Amino acid sequence: MSLQVTFKLTDNQKAVLAAEGHLLVQGGPGSGKTTVSILKAGSIVKGVLKSGQCILFLSFARASVSRVLEAIDEEDEITREIKRKIEVDTYHAFFWRVIKTHGYLLGLPRTIGILTPHNEAVALSEIRNEYKSDNKLSQKVLEEKKQREYGARQSLAVKEGKVCFDLFAELVGDLLHGSNKIRSLISNAYPVIILDEFQDTAPDQWRVIQALGRDSQLLALADPEQRIFDFIGADPARLQHFEKEFLPSKFDLSDENHRSKGTDLTHFGNDVLKGKFTKKKYNGIYVGVFEPNQNQAITKVITETLQARKRLRKERVKEWSLAILVPTKRMTRVVSSAFRQPPGNLSKIDHNATIDMEAAILAAEIIAYLLQSHGKKQNVAELVNLVCSYYRGKGGSTPSKTSILEAVRIDAAFQRVIEFRVAGKAAPKKSIFMPIEEAYESTHSLVLTGDPDKDWTTIRNHLDNVNCMRLNEIANEVRNIRLFDRGTQLRENLSKNWRDVGRYSDALEIVRQAFIQEHFSTSTKPESGIVIMNMHKAKGKQFDEVIIFEGPPRIVRGKIVANTDRIVRGNIRDNVDDQTRQNFRVSVTRAKRRTTILTPKVNPCVLLIPKEDD
Repeated sequence: MSLQVTFKLTDNQKAVLAAEGHLLVQGGPGSGKTTVSILKAGSIVKGVLKSGQCILFLSFARASVSRVLEAIDEEDEITREIKRKIEVDTYHAFFWRVIKTHGYLLGLPRTIGILTPHNEAVALSEIRNEYKSDNKLSQKVLEEKKQREYGARQSLAVKEGKVCFDLFAELVGDLLHGSNKIRSLISNAYPVIILDEFQDTAPDQWRVIQALGRDSQLLALADPEQRIFDFIGADPARLQHFEKEFLPSKFDLSDENHRSKGTDLTHFGNDVLKGKFTKKKYNGIYVGVFEPNQNQAITKVITETLQARKRLRKERVKEWSLAILVPTKRMTRVVSSAFRQPPGNLSKIDHNATIDMEAAILAAEIIAYLLQSHGKKQNVAELVNLVCSYYRGKGGSTPSKTSILEAVRIDAAFQRVIEFRVAGKAAPKKSIFMPIEEAYESTHSLVLTGDPDKDWTTIRNHLDNVNCMRLNEIANEVRNIRLFDRGTQLRENLSKNWRDVGRYSDALEIVRQAFIQEHFSTSTKPESGIVIMNMHKAKGKQFDEVIIFEGPPRIVRGKIVANTDRIVRGNIRDNVDDQTRQNFRVSVTRAKRRTTILTPKVNPCVLLIPKEDD
């Protein structure tokens, strides 16, 4: 039985809907892969699903899941009854459900929990701190480091029941290949599985898919030119692996473009891949230049952002979205800071910044603990432990020796003060622990109201103003996370905690659980307003307009002495590779209407210069 589709389908789309068995559907950005897969799912739901069965739609990121859920809602042909039979989730969330149920068969404790990325960063910080950055290590030493990290992850999982995301796929693969019964149970529940962004499947994920495909029908959606996750093991030959393993019917939607119809955004992106431009002017692509210094570069991105915002408002775009995409993590923070405090008479720009969250989450745990300890004075040792964890984990997978040393110094100072006090002596006045303790003591004089938003701000502002540069830093870092934007559940849980006992007695655990749930949430709304993010993080998203902004070179006496924050490393032609071109193409094609590329007037992005002219 098929759906009655009211709009005109292309011949390729009709062929996908009619095909049976394993399928491989390829196409570029906005080619309709997601739409046709949704229609295919609806058709299967109406035709062959049995009672209790669902179609499983898996994607890598919550942003992609949001986009799929939005696309399902937009299809009038997908009724409420059909929607209930299509489960959309991330690989991580699906894997975690399997591990929670069956993980004990692999030797995991009966009670297990998730080792979140920021806590993993804390746990592995000492190992990582023993090595230089990965790009400075020999292959032998890099492999040694990876094996030590892997061993630590395994130990945390087996001995403490703390399972990190990097182990999820491996564990599920072991379960599915080791137990026909478990594999059959899952395939019976999900006889059809749709795999979004299949080209980015890592080895352990591919092993899971190989097992699922024995009994479930697989529909793989892929854009071979959008493979930007080589660094986590995405194999360029993954589509060939799928073809060899499952002999699927193949469909190519590459010539179709529904996202940015009427523009040349996809055309331009494809030309970037070839390194040869076929048009003098591309509709929807605008290149702006700035003088090669930080002030004029920042002024340029601010003015272009204000103009783009004005355009979108003037055109009355509903719930418009504008992305500022930058090539490095550092640039995300630089641009966000400039938007909050712009130079000269420029207006502040309301925005969200998508940053690596380890530091912000660890800082949020400290605020939560101060809420929790207010009204019932607790041991300052717990605060010291959280502050030390902040410094150990703030650098994520690349901790700095300075931060690790800071954690060691804080802990040593705390222990020394304790020793002095046990001996009946006055604590050293210049101890770096004393300002932390004084700030902790002074939080108890603050007036809290039971309103989580207000009380959170009260504690944060207090840390902003105490005479402790470490807590000042933590207060500033926590501004990068809009905790209460994460939905009413966190707010309600904190409010209930206050109502039940008259204080936030469980604030730390409530906030920690909120971040864990955030990893698995599928209720994230599509991006709206202005958002700043690293180019890598834009994958799977779409925006009305995109501004791609790279930093200026540092020039001294007419010579470039530093060239960081560029789309191509050092902006050197020899550093251009397929990965760099694909990443740039993905960023360009996130837009529906227009992409603006901002590059230095002197030493412009080499990807914008045709090979023969370079």
